[in-house]
Order: sequence, then structure tokens, then C-alpha cells
Amino acid sequence: MRALVQRVTRASVAVVDDDTGVAEVVGSIGAGLCALVGVTHDDDEAAARRLAEKLWHLRIFDDEAGQLNLSVADSGGEILVVSQFTLYGDSRKGRRPSWVDAARPEHAEPLVDFVAAELAALGATVATGRFRTHMQVDLVNDGPVTLLVET
Repeated sequence: MRALVQRVTRASVAVVDDDTGVAEVVGSIGAGLCALVGVTHDDDEAAARRLAEKLWHLRIFDDEAGQLNLSVADSGGEILVVSQFTLYGDSRKGRRPSWVDAARPEHAEPLVDFVAAELAALGATVATGRFRTHMQVDLVNDGPVTLLVET
């Protein structure tokens, strides 16, 4: 599994209605992490659990000395989890990415949901996007701090 993680002062995700073009906010957080989560074919619940634990304990928040020594668990931040199959896009050849490394939705959706559930079980306040929809993510990257996290 992969997650593109951004430290944010706020973030939200809206789902766009294909018929009307109207966007409805389905998840929002204050300060914390925005995690765009991608799944590949051989990922399982063990990988999802490791990713959740890594996100929960990832030390990318400032301590009192201004050092990146605190995690979202330490800082009381929130986490927005958004599915992102394009994290497994391969653009090494040509101009059109290949999506062959991205898991099928039937495999990926329960694992993204599992990551969110594991984060909540660890004590996080979690918001999510909506799988298989056109989403718009709005965020303020704090720092900026952006990391690619893999299990």
C-alpha cells in the first residue's frame, strides 16, 4: 500500500454529482493529515494495518522546539483518508500512465475502509472520501510537509 501524506491545517473532500455538477462535502478535518491511499494487487489487511499504524505514529508535527518529533497521535490531529488508485500509475513509458499495478476496486475499497477503521480504533478522528466517485480534495498543506509512505 501507498499513501501520499500531507500535513494540513485543514482539509476536506467533496463528491461531485455527475448529473448536476454540484459538489457535496462528505469529509472534513482541521489540523492533521490528509492521506491519499493507493492499493496494489497483493495488499491485504496486514498491510492496511501497518499503514494505519505508520500514519498514526508518523512524526511530522512540530514539538515545542520546532522539530518534527510529534505524531498525529501526540498532537491530537485528525486524519482525512481518500482513496487514490492513481498512486500506482506508471508513467515511465510514453505519455499515458499504465494502471496495471493498481488493485481493482473490489479489492481496494475494503482495504481503504480498513485503514480508516484501524486509525479510528487507534484513537484518531477520521474523515473519508467516497470510493468510486469523482472527488475534489481541498486542503492547506502546512509547511509544506508531504511524504510518500509505503508498507
